[in-house]
Amino acid sequence: MSKIIPQMIAEKIIIALDVPTIEAAFRLVDQIPQASFWKVGLELFLKAGHEVLPELKKQQKRIFLDLKLHDIPNTIAAACRILADYGVDLLTIHTTVGRSGLKAAQTALKESSQRLGIAPAKLLGVTLLTSFSPRELAFDLKIPLELPDYILQMALLAQKSSLDGVICSPQEAALIRQACGEDFLLVCPGIRLPSQKGKDDQQRTMTPQAAFQAGANYLVIGRPITQAPDPAQAFQELLTA
Repeated sequence: MSKIIPQMIAEKIIIALDVPTIEAAFRLVDQIPQASFWKVGLELFLKAGHEVLPELKKQQKRIFLDLKLHDIPNTIAAACRILADYGVDLLTIHTTVGRSGLKAAQTALKESSQRLGIAPAKLLGVTLLTSFSPRELAFDLKIPLELPDYILQMALLAQKSSLDGVICSPQEAALIRQACGEDFLLVCPGIRLPSQKGKDDQQRTMTPQAAFQAGANYLVIGRPITQAPDPAQAFQELLTA
């Protein structure tokens, strides 16, 4: 398969703002002005979400709000009605909430967004955190399925519950793409540069080009960019990695 051109990659890289303050977040945004898609996770959202999200929107950035919702259906629906006000592009929920919870979230997002006159966030199911290894799945969670089989079942559940896509390791992207088709969004964390030796707490990683070729629509990349001595240079390196 031919390499994906850098311009296409730039539009599909979501940089993770996994920082504790609004000041640190916008230092990174200012350092990489060519980046158009940013992830706000639980840490930054709890600290300053009501400030960060509107400012990113003001700067015409796309937003991936990665809160990994997990609760009973009524509570999830209530949360989604509130989160719809932010007008983010992507939102995450654990697929383990079950079909009722997934459908409640999707319905609440669409109804609230229609009321606000904005496009609803695309709801993505978290299949399995990329920090999990096959051993942990079997021995800690007592899941009898092999890791790829479990992840595929979670992706199929998300699709049957009318979600827009899933979060998955790039190592499972090809399997899910084959089963769920071309219209199902695959957003993949666990991306590392070929030159990067350590994996930190990510157990299932892949290079950017390999992840795209496996079927990923978007890549979520944090530490390889944000902890680099020169984040802008690291971002440019990713475009040809």
